[in-house]
Amino acid sequence: MPFVSVNPATGRRLRSWPAHRPAEVERRVTKAAAAARQWREASLPRRAAHLRAIARALRARSRALADLIVAEMGKPLGQARAEIEKCALTCEFYAKHGPRFLSPQRPEGAPPNAEVRFEPLGTVLAVMPWNFPVWQALRAATPAIMAGNAFLLKHAPNVTGCALAVESLLAAAARDRRGPAPAGLLQALLVEPPAVARLLADPRVHAVTLTGSTRAGRSVAAAAGAAMKKGVFELGGSDAYVVLEDADLDRAAEICAGSRLINSGQSCVCAKRFIVVEKVRREFEGKFAARLAARRMGDPRDPATDVGPLARRDLREHLDAQVRASVRAGARLVFGGRPAPGPGWFYPPTLLTGVRPGMPAYAEELFGPVAAVIAARDEAHALALANDSAYGLGAAVFTRSRRRGEAAAARLDAGVVCINDFVRSDAALPFGGVKQSGHGRELGAFGLREFVNIKTVWTG
Repeated sequence: MPFVSVNPATGRRLRSWPAHRPAEVERRVTKAAAAARQWREASLPRRAAHLRAIARALRARSRALADLIVAEMGKPLGQARAEIEKCALTCEFYAKHGPRFLSPQRPEGAPPNAEVRFEPLGTVLAVMPWNFPVWQALRAATPAIMAGNAFLLKHAPNVTGCALAVESLLAAAARDRRGPAPAGLLQALLVEPPAVARLLADPRVHAVTLTGSTRAGRSVAAAAGAAMKKGVFELGGSDAYVVLEDADLDRAAEICAGSRLINSGQSCVCAKRFIVVEKVRREFEGKFAARLAARRMGDPRDPATDVGPLARRDLREHLDAQVRASVRAGARLVFGGRPAPGPGWFYPPTLLTGVRPGMPAYAEELFGPVAAVIAARDEAHALALANDSAYGLGAAVFTRSRRRGEAAAARLDAGVVCINDFVRSDAALPFGGVKQSGHGRELGAFGLREFVNIKTVWTG
């Protein structure tokens, strides 16, 4: 089956690629395994130099990469450019701090003749999604490569151009005299999902990282478990933003609207459920509605566009079905709620209020520019509603009291909690979820050490 790239703003086919035949998959896995054997012997300063070479290559190709992201998945241009810069900054972060994170340690209280070392596992298989097609790949690859591993990238089919561009970029960085690396350190695999289990059964593949749906995560985790391979899984999210009665409502409304519409609402860590204490609910809804409605939907190539198309037709159809089912169950549609006419897969910013248990907008992840407002009696009820979810990726709370915000953060079941701000990832901090949002951590020192052998060495 060919891998097809379609422009979601127009619905027009861009390009197709044939799937890799078994012989080509074998060649690429062999090449990655050979690169891993060489790379594990590279010094930490040499690995850091290679990450700086990747950062230089990213900035040199920034415009072309951003244009490709816009074409393949419809991200607004400004956000696509920011995605590339974030990748470069993450490379530079690990180049600067990675050698210290990976240096041998003597834990407090350990015998004086023992130390802990961090050694690479070998080859890491990555199953990545389409919504941040360069960032998701490099967010996983950068720390894995710094740790001395090789990387196999099985990307989403609709962003195959981005997958091959990432492979090309890493190949160019490997030839950089200031940061050389073995050829084949990152190999893209154009394979269908059933191939993942076969790859995990291969002894040359040592671990897996996946970002995607909870359903996909369960499937790959089962295959990894059967092969006794380490896995990190960043899965779906239905982030709750809790607005308490003492919140700065103007600030809360602005942050909530901005977070809900990041990447046109197509992010696991976007704000999705807005749980507001009844005392201020009506006032918040008015301010929130005004800010959502002010965002401009249009051509993602236009720098003035805030909201682009959804990435695929089926995604728009599913989102629309969730909205219509929620309205039938009693939610109030304030505005939006209909696919935009004309070419492409546009869906306008949409506001649902009166959302309650039993509605798709309450229990399911809405992967698009749809905001669901849920009323709460008081703070305790608001936090209970926030935790009444299968997901636990990110959450936020808005209050003028730092003490109250920190107390609420301690009670929210999520991997990341922000107080008076929106949830996002940062290279210096661990990122990941709990419950059905996955397990393991990416980024920071914690993420760097996910794909290493934490080895204890005693000296007699």
